[in-house]
Amino acid sequence: MGYPVPVIQPMLATPGPLPAEGEDTAWGFEVKWDGVRCVVNASGEGALQLMTRAGNDVTATYPELRVLGERFRRRTAVLDGEIVVLGPQGQPDFGLLQRRMGVMNPRRAAQLAMEYPVHLMLFDVMHLNGRSLLATAYHERRAVLAGLGLGGPHCSVPAHMEGHALRAWHATLKGGFEGLVAKRLTSVYTPGVRSPEWRKTKHVNTIDVIIGGWSEGRGALTGLPGSVIVGVAEPGGLRYTGSVGSGMSDRERRELVRYLDVVARPDSPFVEPVDVPGAHWVEPKLVAEVTFSGWTPAGHLRHPVWHRLRPDLTRLG
Repeated sequence: MGYPVPVIQPMLATPGPLPAEGEDTAWGFEVKWDGVRCVVNASGEGALQLMTRAGNDVTATYPELRVLGERFRRRTAVLDGEIVVLGPQGQPDFGLLQRRMGVMNPRRAAQLAMEYPVHLMLFDVMHLNGRSLLATAYHERRAVLAGLGLGGPHCSVPAHMEGHALRAWHATLKGGFEGLVAKRLTSVYTPGVRSPEWRKTKHVNTIDVIIGGWSEGRGALTGLPGSVIVGVAEPGGLRYTGSVGSGMSDRERRELVRYLDVVARPDSPFVEPVDVPGAHWVEPKLVAEVTFSGWTPAGHLRHPVWHRLRPDLTRLG
């Protein structure tokens, strides 16, 4: 008989630089995985539940991960991890993962699991056999996680490095990974909080933006988004930060316009006037990740390039 499994939101990292030389001995370093963050709830009866950061249950989307539930028969747990699809060289391929996202039909999900199998990277444990580990130090939680024996065909507990920030940085850069997450060895787990005790550093400048509208393309792109009008959420509302069209593939434009049609609205969602001729406005529900070189004096993104839609951070319901 299992213990009750609590609902725990994932702890979030703050963007920032690597710990300085001499200070890095107090930190542990992990690969920043380019995938979908999820909390794994194991009931102790062989069942497994996967919850995204947005609170969506995606268990049915990734049927190949159900076998992990057998590892937790007669023991309960809440774990933190990232779902990825690994490319030929072993690095996460978010483009392939996108083909798996949002699929709830069991037959279709099973077919895609054969074509693009996912892998679950586990890097924390917050609750085990009825005992909360939230107040336990990060390095102790990592030791508990390593002792659970969870490695397998669709699941890994990647090693972390304590100290040696520059060595970890260069290793992830050479390996083609998105970046590095530094976690203070003494840090406790604070659910739902973006904490300075966890620090994420990417090898490129990226930002999550909210789509508030779009402009129609020309020629072959007629009827499709030529660019999207984006902003960032602030206490006073959605602040306009510019338009992004560069880097978006035709396939992404066709997929995106279907989402945009669902959330159309008659007026602008931005707090300030936005002068974009012929703009189509949408409810600010869709989140995208873009790369950029910096900020203009007006507070707009400089040289933004589309990276990907973030359906894992979007809740359309």
